[in-house]
Amino acid sequence: MFANKAKSFKSLAALRSVNVGVASQNKLFSTLSTHTRSPYKQFYSAANTTAAFNGNRSSVAENEVQRRRSYSTILPSAEQPAIKKKKTLTLLGTGWGSTTILKNLDTDKFDVVVVSPRNYFLFTPLLPSCTVGTTENRSIMEPIRHIVGRHGKNIRFYEAQCSDIDMAAKELVLERSVDKDNGDSAATHAVTSTTRINYDYLVVGVGGTYNTFGTPGVQEHALFLKEMGDASKIRRRLKDTIEKASFDSISEQERSRLLHMVVVGGGPTGVEFAGELHDLIEEDLSKWVPELAKQVKITLIEALPNVLPSFDKKLVTYTQQMFKKNGIQLMTSTAVKEVKESTLVVRDANTGLETEIPYGTIVWAAGIRAREFAHTLRSKVPEIQNNGRGLIIDDYLRVKGTPNIWALGDCTVSKNAPLAQVASQQGKWLAKALNSMAKDEQQLEDAYSRIERSVKPFVYSSNGSLAYIGGERAIAEIPMFNKSITAGGPLASLFWKSYCLWELFSVRSSMSVATDWIKRSIFGRHISVD
Repeated sequence: MFANKAKSFKSLAALRSVNVGVASQNKLFSTLSTHTRSPYKQFYSAANTTAAFNGNRSSVAENEVQRRRSYSTILPSAEQPAIKKKKTLTLLGTGWGSTTILKNLDTDKFDVVVVSPRNYFLFTPLLPSCTVGTTENRSIMEPIRHIVGRHGKNIRFYEAQCSDIDMAAKELVLERSVDKDNGDSAATHAVTSTTRINYDYLVVGVGGTYNTFGTPGVQEHALFLKEMGDASKIRRRLKDTIEKASFDSISEQERSRLLHMVVVGGGPTGVEFAGELHDLIEEDLSKWVPELAKQVKITLIEALPNVLPSFDKKLVTYTQQMFKKNGIQLMTSTAVKEVKESTLVVRDANTGLETEIPYGTIVWAAGIRAREFAHTLRSKVPEIQNNGRGLIIDDYLRVKGTPNIWALGDCTVSKNAPLAQVASQQGKWLAKALNSMAKDEQQLEDAYSRIERSVKPFVYSSNGSLAYIGGERAIAEIPMFNKSITAGGPLASLFWKSYCLWELFSVRSSMSVATDWIKRSIFGRHISVD
């Protein structure tokens, strides 16, 4: 009997050894007894009466069982399986690749974080048309939260620039600049705030920016055409140039210089901008200021022997013929050596002769390079990432020399060209690969090995090439039946417009662009800016 009493005292002591005081225990059992049956109250009462000390063995034993059962519902059990935590997948950028991943990723499998300095997706094929008012800026800007919301995705978004990475700690450094105004507009200044976030998997889709190739004066004097801000700057420059040239007080030589528009780069962006510029002059300036419209001159400079080097030769010839007909001067096999404030120096590759050409507006569309973060990541593994153009990736889009990091789009170096449709296909493939990896319940291998085991390597399949060349004409190269079908003219322009409306990310954007085109055809363009 004394042994049983001692056992009862030990049980009572065990109860009181929980990390709460006696008063807290009383409150706990009082609360529980109002929501459950009487065992809690019976035990607690029995444990504090003399019946337990008078040899009531069955009561004490029963109370001991109740105590253990009760505490198993309050305290966590080591035998209960822990809830599996989702891995954090961080996407850098809101371009073609990253946005396509968002549309196709199973976010039930990941905690998704998106980091980008811009909170929208930009439909770049129509960016040249925004420079002259054919399409309004907001019509081709799709808010990233709209894309997320339409697919029911629970995703965190940070409007910030990723400036550094710690691969060992799996940590990213984010910077965000905010204009601080103390009540005096002249005293407004930018304040940079810094924060750090962690990731398990990282996808780098920061895209590319313009490439000056080290040409002196380009950064200081040229305009670029890569972002929406660039299109707005060009639109403002065109407006200012036309207004300035309309003054009678300037000389004819100065007016001729102001009205000379130079485009550097004979790729799709440069060709399309030259075509849009021609349409502005012929359809609108000829009505607003007919005497000035006759003096406007457009020159396109390309270092290679032909423009549009990735297109079929027949389409290249057709484009050059149409440019000649539209009065657009082509200077091929010509390299820009220096850009000055009002002139640029070019060298003919065939003769070696250098010429200085006066200009009023110069738009640089001569290639791209990876953005700064790609080079920051390259610097972490310089022995492997030794290509200055961007991140070297393999056929599974893995960044060579890094763990759990993938990259896609214009910031990468691979066998594929830096095209929007390449980045889009890469995003769709990578979303499928990540979804397949997340379905692996065992997860005994690393992420790279699981993806390699579950999907085939990425293979780009061309959907064709399109380019608008002005005058309601376009060129098209479409792969079909194991051969390439080429076309150029008004019908190809209709196909190009249909493709753009189809590829826009929402019905709202498609309707906005279509409305812009209708308004332009009825009322004409306007290049007014704030």
